Amino acid sequence: MLTGNGFKKVFNVSGGIKAWHSKTAIGPQDLGIDLFNSNEEPLEVLKVAYSMEQGLREFYLTLGKDSRNEKVKALFSKLADIEIKHQISIYSSYTDLSPDKPSKDEFEKMVEARALEGGLSTKEYLDLFKPDLNSPTDVISLAMSIEAQALDLYQRVSTKIVNKESKDVINKIANEEKVHLASLGRLMDSL
Repeated sequence: MLTGNGFKKVFNVSGGIKAWHSKTAIGPQDLGIDLFNSNEEPLEVLKVAYSMEQGLREFYLTLGKDSRNEKVKALFSKLADIEIKHQISIYSSYTDLSPDKPSKDEFEKMVEARALEGGLSTKEYLDLFKPDLNSPTDVISLAMSIEAQALDLYQRVSTKIVNKESKDVINKIANEEKVHLASLGRLMDSL
């Protein structure tokens, strides 16, 4: 199942998930689902996704300002820039589908900030993972956890959403999250 969905490196754990002792997605099955409703049109899905990317970008920028380590400040800046790229992709998808073709500024005024990617708040992520915000490895681990949580959310939303076009939009965004995770993995390997 996993290899069929684009994962290149899959480990078979004897004993199943109960034998797994590493990180998994956290929270209840419905965590973050309330950000979406099952009848949303594709344009609404894109606005919610954009708002989560914006929330994560602001999260990284805030943590970067608070860091005393210059390497970590640069890392948070890089992570914030990655979120801009994802926002551009989402905005582009929106303008492709929208008959109105709003400018980026007009689009951002329509977007309602509700949560970070994955459905948790800034405080919840920090309380849950307790990263050392002056450690590049901890920062990338936190970013990977957030992206994995977002991927999990999009995949769960995809199973609940009724509108076929909205489901396609969600699946496209989920696939982009996989790319983000892979790039964060390469960044972690470079440290």
